[in-house]
Amino acid sequence: MMLRLRMGLEWAWVIAIVLVVGGQTSGQDTPNEVQASELKTLDGHFPFVVPETKQAWELRAAKLRQDVLVATGLWPEPERTPLNAVIHGRIERDGFTIERVYFESLPGHFVTGLLFRPSGQTYGDVKRPGILCPHGHGGRMDRFTDEQVQAEIAAGREKYVESGQTPKLARCVQLARMGCVSFMFDMLGYADSVQIPFEVAHRHQDPRPEETRPADGSPASSWVMYSIDAELRLQSIMGLQVWNASRALDFLASLPDVNPDRLAVTGNSGGGTQTIMLGALDPRVKVSFPNGMVSTSMQGGCYCENCNLLRVDTGNVELAALMAPRPQAMTAVDDWTRDMMTDGYPQLQQLYRLVGDEADVMCNHFPDFPHSFNYVTRALMYSWMNRHLAMGLPEPIIEADFARITDEEGTVWNDEHPRPSVVGPAHERDVCQWFDAQANLAIDQLWPRQRDQVASFQSSMRAAWKSILSVTEAESPGPKFVPSHDEFTDAKPAGVQVTRGLLQDANARHAIPLTILARAGQPASGPTAIWCLDGGVAAALDPANDSHRLLQQLLDDGVTVMLPLLHGQGDAPDQGDGSDQRLISDKRNYAAFTFGYNRTLAAERVADLRSVIALAKSRGAKSVALIGSGHLAPVVLAVTAIDESSVSRAAVMLDGFRFASVDSYADIHFVPGSVKYGDISALVAMAAPRPLWIRDSKPVGGRAETVYEMLDAGDALSIHAADEPQPMSDVAAFISGRK
Repeated sequence: MMLRLRMGLEWAWVIAIVLVVGGQTSGQDTPNEVQASELKTLDGHFPFVVPETKQAWELRAAKLRQDVLVATGLWPEPERTPLNAVIHGRIERDGFTIERVYFESLPGHFVTGLLFRPSGQTYGDVKRPGILCPHGHGGRMDRFTDEQVQAEIAAGREKYVESGQTPKLARCVQLARMGCVSFMFDMLGYADSVQIPFEVAHRHQDPRPEETRPADGSPASSWVMYSIDAELRLQSIMGLQVWNASRALDFLASLPDVNPDRLAVTGNSGGGTQTIMLGALDPRVKVSFPNGMVSTSMQGGCYCENCNLLRVDTGNVELAALMAPRPQAMTAVDDWTRDMMTDGYPQLQQLYRLVGDEADVMCNHFPDFPHSFNYVTRALMYSWMNRHLAMGLPEPIIEADFARITDEEGTVWNDEHPRPSVVGPAHERDVCQWFDAQANLAIDQLWPRQRDQVASFQSSMRAAWKSILSVTEAESPGPKFVPSHDEFTDAKPAGVQVTRGLLQDANARHAIPLTILARAGQPASGPTAIWCLDGGVAAALDPANDSHRLLQQLLDDGVTVMLPLLHGQGDAPDQGDGSDQRLISDKRNYAAFTFGYNRTLAAERVADLRSVIALAKSRGAKSVALIGSGHLAPVVLAVTAIDESSVSRAAVMLDGFRFASVDSYADIHFVPGSVKYGDISALVAMAAPRPLWIRDSKPVGGRAETVYEMLDAGDALSIHAADEPQPMSDVAAFISGRK
């Protein structure tokens, strides 16, 4: 009885010094105000900071390519199934031919377009450059009216009435006349791409009924684009379009008259975005001309140009830089590219100097031109292709007129080649299911079957999870802890030492409120436990909570305890769920308009926790253990999984949580791709062989337990049922290493 009374007095004192001396009383500023920052939108500023060395860039570029592949849903890469290409309806013109094309980028999904070749050739006799031409918004058959083309001619942006009416096709024609094979494929919903309608691919706004889960909220067995089940697997319109573009390059390279070592890409606006992506991801692209989208300003306003995770901590200029050192050119005009000559292009020049030849990057300034791929810009592109594809044509290259190509001549589908019958939501489901099956097959093959495969599995999955959690390794002096008051070392009832302050670190990007508790005389070099729980410090010090007893026991065991308030956490228990997952203000209902540019709340919390771990290590802690409960348990498990060398052991109270149960991208646990990459089971397997204590109401997964057994660490994984009472003394013993 006397011991209980003394402990109660001791902790009343601790609560008092934390809440009063620490300045964290009810009604004062909350940590949310310390941590708050504006969310970035597609209209923000996306500067490119060039690394100081070639080696640093190569490391950054490799990580960035991995991130882009993950964001677009293309890692692991799906199978490149047979294209089953059909070329038909050849039309002879002056100096070029036109043929209609369709092929399957994946089974049952057709990519359509027009193929332009030099006239008078025998296919296969000459291997020619192949140039892919993604058309951009408006579609390949987009036409100026008679009045519009006359205005373009008067302004010096076009030269001819007939060819100038279809400027997108004009570049394909001229490239064919120059001796190239050019292919313009349809973006989703344009021209003959009919399986996913234009309104869905480019104008989606309000959620469709098909995007809603069953009434009980359970994960759907099949789903459509924009649904939460698609987002949790990183399936997107943009990802499908990037895949279509890559398969279009496959088609072009497969032609008997194309030299697969002389491939190039050029597109404008939305087609410029596709050009950037192909240059970034596909080493077959030898020359690039991404027009109208390389900018530190607006990044692409359409659904087909945005997907979750793509531009977190990066932007279009850096994505374009992934083309280096291969030749690349662009323009700056009177649109969002207007500042490129001073913000973007100098950095690209600097990078090309670092890794290759500055002459291999070019940006021409046309301040009086609007957003377009006009006659003058096309002439610049022809010269660029002539030079870097070693075509040897005399300069200048002058684009010639051609008789207009009618809509009938440009139509792929006809009676002999009927359009696909599976369209709309049914087709979306088929596409999503195919990508899901491909991902499941590839990731299943990563799971180890024997001990010597574990390390490769963990390395691959850590890379994926680091991508979906936007983990970066910012170069900085390291974490800095700024105490808000002196440490208390005087002889209080049990000599509890409390330090309260703010942790600052470039990786976290904001200040993290942190309380450190230890018994008097306990060295910082001893064992440290970082405890993340709903309600933060106040919950841990509340004598009415089990958490209170756990904290007592840890301190009695000689463990230094760090209690951080992670991003979005309030100090009061009812604020601990961080229920204010912030979204940008946009009437368009799509996760990527927020999380294509900003970290999810879970990712912010992962960054915070990793900074606290770095602080503990910098203080000399001989071991760092983690504890996570409530809404923060998945964060703690994720950090344990990805920080294999920093975390010695962890205890997590999952209590049935699975990422698959998230039903909205506004949910605080929304992590794009978390279901694709194995959910909780994969995180547990990545933690092996380190000791892991789990309280859960569902099976963790036999494969995760098998990984522990493969490493002869079956006893290190301790799983407890959520409905069974677990004494806090057992958790404390586990964390301190006594059990």
